[in-house]
Amino acid sequence: MKRIVLTGGPGAGKSVIAAEIVRRHADRFVLVPEAATQVYTMLKTRWDRLDLEQRHDAQRRIYRLQCEQEARIASAHPDHHLLLDRGTIDGAAYWPEGPEAYWQDLGSSIEKELSRYDEVIWMESAAALGIYDGDQSNNVRFEDPIAAIESGKTLLRLWGGHCNLRHVGAFSSLVDKIAAVEELLSAETC
Repeated sequence: MKRIVLTGGPGAGKSVIAAEIVRRHADRFVLVPEAATQVYTMLKTRWDRLDLEQRHDAQRRIYRLQCEQEARIASAHPDHHLLLDRGTIDGAAYWPEGPEAYWQDLGSSIEKELSRYDEVIWMESAAALGIYDGDQSNNVRFEDPIAAIESGKTLLRLWGGHCNLRHVGAFSSLVDKIAAVEELLSAETC
């Protein structure tokens, strides 16, 4: 079993692409859904509407849910690869005091979190092409196009130490972007 993360800024297509790949290849992959959307939906809010302590609490909840989902889904599907809509490292991009404070708060480290995953596919946000629907496709999304691009860059830096990090640029066609991700998933890894 491999743990393969799809990451990138808002509007990169992570959720749609992960779901479609799992649908097409249900014999090989099982989906680990995005924890952040689940937590913010449960809280009935978004990150930008929270005060400092609420942001800390939300990010801790997201981390715990991410870890719990990975363990539970892996146990239930031992013969499948996990295809993750984000990974634990993504939360560091949203910790108010920065990544090092995030790891300290969680009692972890970037190295420990990177080692959780076998492959990482960073996807560029469609905002880079001027195609961005903000919160229309995800009601807990708060970033404008510039912030979506910057968030993607931050995530690329955070995941940059992974030995098996691959990139998929922005595409104007979702069909083409899905094909690009599928091609990476079929390639041999380190």
